[in-house]
Amino acid sequence: MMTTIAVVAIVGIIFIFSFFYFTNVMGNAVRGGEGNLNVLSNEKFTIYKSESCGCCSGYASFLRSKGFDAEIVDLASTNADSVKEKYGIPPDMRTCHTTIVGEYFVEGHVPLEAIAKLVKEKPSIKGIALPGMPSGSPGMPGKKYGDFVIYSISNNGSVGEFMRI
Repeated sequence: MMTTIAVVAIVGIIFIFSFFYFTNVMGNAVRGGEGNLNVLSNEKFTIYKSESCGCCSGYASFLRSKGFDAEIVDLASTNADSVKEKYGIPPDMRTCHTTIVGEYFVEGHVPLEAIAKLVKEKPSIKGIALPGMPSGSPGMPGKKYGDFVIYSISNNGSVGEFMRI
């Protein structure tokens, strides 16, 4: 028979392991599965957007709420495409705003997990894009339905899948 002390010790150990497991799993869920974003801690986010777009400000607010430096550059609607052309963003990948992070462009409401992967792995590409304005993506209202497919745009302009979140 187990002594009371042994039972209390076993229950305590189970509680401690359960607590750490639960806080780690729930912490990732609350952060949206963003995982380790330390690789982005020194990055500046410059968001080029049309003056009339409100969701772009929502994306900047999202970045700021996570502790990142996000600068907004408002462009006249006629100048928004010039930024996309400058960085070689294909027309079918273009969205309402373009964010510059280091040497890469990030087009649209791209989750931080994808940006962290981009900055950490430093692939030889121009940037990444999440076309459209998917519900539940950073800065966008609503629930997330299905995977977000983030695309990479190579230096020659070809498009491929970068990751799914």
